[in-house]
Amino acid sequence: MSLLHPWVLLLILPALWILRRRRNRTSITVASVQQWPNQSSGRARWLWLPVALRHVSVILILIALARPQASSSYNAQVSEGIAIQMLVDVSSSMDMGTRTFDGQKSSRMEVAKTMVEQFIAGDGDTLKGRPNDLIGLITFARYADTRSPLTFGHNALLQIVRNLEIQERPNEDGTAYGDALAIAAARLHSLDELRSSLNPSELDSIKSRIIILLTDGENNSGVHLPIESAGLAKAWGCRVYSISLGDAVSDEKDALIDEQLNPAEQVLEHISKETGGIFRKAFDAESLRSVYQEIDQLERSKISTQQFDRMAEWFWLPLVLSLTFLLLALTLEATCLRVVP
Repeated sequence: MSLLHPWVLLLILPALWILRRRRNRTSITVASVQQWPNQSSGRARWLWLPVALRHVSVILILIALARPQASSSYNAQVSEGIAIQMLVDVSSSMDMGTRTFDGQKSSRMEVAKTMVEQFIAGDGDTLKGRPNDLIGLITFARYADTRSPLTFGHNALLQIVRNLEIQERPNEDGTAYGDALAIAAARLHSLDELRSSLNPSELDSIKSRIIILLTDGENNSGVHLPIESAGLAKAWGCRVYSISLGDAVSDEKDALIDEQLNPAEQVLEHISKETGGIFRKAFDAESLRSVYQEIDQLERSKISTQQFDRMAEWFWLPLVLSLTFLLLALTLEATCLRVVP
């Protein structure tokens, strides 16, 4: 407890002295009251009470003017989240085999699903998960489909990721990541439309917007060209991280050839550089994990602890008590302790 204006308390003694002087002026001095017939009455013994109540009332008013305050401090975590659109290729080529962590063969689709899930929820080791981020999921083959809107409900999102399947219909097969990229950029650009369904403070904490594009081929379907969609993403402040999931390198000769990007990979690299992201190639589960780890480290939510001081005003308590005592003194003087006709 502290006082904002402690010097006001110095006025207590002068105020009491003035009150005493005023009372002495309105009283009559006598030599003795021993001969007065009613001097021992019970009512006379309490005539000092209204005076005391007035004095206490003045003291409490001065304490209220001194502004008593109680301060308290608390710590709060302030997080700056990230809005992430995950784009996953579900075309028939994703059914081709690649190596998993134990050296066994598995489809690219299964490896991709595992790594997307671990990127979102964490793997208990190098990937920490994205609990503070707004995440959406878009898949694409010949057409781009929104599987999950941007959401903080990651449990439902993870279930959708686990249930992803290859697009097996021939008339719907293809790779239209240009369309998927345009939809993702538009969704990130229109985050304000989510204010009706989310806490506005959560959206205000979103400081970065990124797109993670995973594909194993070139764009051969859709309405929007990848370069066109990249221009939209750049104009709307979205960084694009592109991942090409291809075949593993078999020997040193192939490795030298593989260092040169093919036309499809050159487009993906251009998209990433144009928007401020990065392009990486992956060949199996281990290399794909390393790519997601790199993105995870580059795009971390910023969480800081800030200390806030809260000041509570307590002037009202002595003020209420002062008015109560003053009212009581006036009531006593006008009723049972009345001293004038």
